[in-house]
Amino acid sequence: MSADKPLTPNRDGADPLSEIMEIQMGPSHPASHGTVKFNLRLDGETIVNCDTEIGFLHRGFEKMCEQGTWTQAIPYTDRLNYASPLINNFIFCEAVERMCSVTVPERCSYLLVILSELARIADHLTCLGMGASEMGAVSAGFYMVEARELIYNLTARVTGARVTVSYGRVGGLRHDVPGGFADDVRACIAKVEQVLGDCEKLLERNRIFIGRMAGVAVMSKEEAMAYGLTGPLLRATGVAFDVRKAEPYMLYDRFDFEVPVGSKGDNFDRFSVRFEEMRQSIRIIEQALADLPGGPVSVDDPAVVLPDKSEVYGSIEGLMNHFKLVIEGIRVPEGEIYFSGEGANGELGFYLASDGSGRPYRVRVRPPSFYAMGALSRMIEGHTVADVIAVFGMVNMIGGECDR
Repeated sequence: MSADKPLTPNRDGADPLSEIMEIQMGPSHPASHGTVKFNLRLDGETIVNCDTEIGFLHRGFEKMCEQGTWTQAIPYTDRLNYASPLINNFIFCEAVERMCSVTVPERCSYLLVILSELARIADHLTCLGMGASEMGAVSAGFYMVEARELIYNLTARVTGARVTVSYGRVGGLRHDVPGGFADDVRACIAKVEQVLGDCEKLLERNRIFIGRMAGVAVMSKEEAMAYGLTGPLLRATGVAFDVRKAEPYMLYDRFDFEVPVGSKGDNFDRFSVRFEEMRQSIRIIEQALADLPGGPVSVDDPAVVLPDKSEVYGSIEGLMNHFKLVIEGIRVPEGEIYFSGEGANGELGFYLASDGSGRPYRVRVRPPSFYAMGALSRMIEGHTVADVIAVFGMVNMIGGECDR
């Protein structure tokens, strides 16, 4: 080899002293959620380019839903965003209900709103708590996980499960909430508010935390919309788009709440938007509890809702209705629909097609995390390797819905 040629050729043809280095970060990295790999191209510590691989969880959500009845698809929705499974349940069920022209009782709608907002708070607590912990603010992370546990305990009391709840049903809920539910919710959100206040004092004036977050991964409104971002990532740029306001479903148009927005579109704005959204969720819950009516939580329609066990065991009609719904499924009229709601990470939509049978002909999901991961490379270019952790934490990628 001639002496005038460098031993390590530079791929970009620039000065060898600024040689671009390629490294792989993840999937074994503790902050990469098990499946994600970042193929980084670095100029020193600065990220020149990032090719993000979301990996595979082998869930096959959409095709699995097409193999069973409409009701049998509900447990699969739990596994999409497993940090807030109730929201997935309810949005999927309402999409099917709209195809069937079914309107659930008013008490059911109020409970759907209350439980959805509790799930949203739990999701945000998970995101912010783990994000803070990964940047060294371990105390705040523990506090937020403790608050999340209060919500999980309440969820378990209502549904019988902590995470994979399968509580929603087409036409209503699996069963009514237990006695003392309203008091339990009020006690829970009072403790959550206290934790939020403590964490706000710990983080929002912490020089190290602000230094890691402010001015990092800035995105403009135009860029965010071009990438299809929704939820806190879009609202952090100043766009006040929330499906609950733009296209109200359940009974969200009855409640008074605000849509928090940021101004710079950086990591700190994403953190602050999620923080304020939890307070707005508490505001919605308090209004819903104050007006919570009595009555049934499911429609009285044997073609949609399973009969009570006493009817199954005590009458031939009840036994037949039970048998037909379990074996054949709900006969959803032929047609198609796209219905979306506001998930914790943004617009969660379902495209459903029916051929008139008791099984979905086609199921597709619009997962907010998938679009967020598409913008991740743009967010971290020009920043350092250490910033990958902070940015990825605020994107809040949920593997179950991203790779479905």
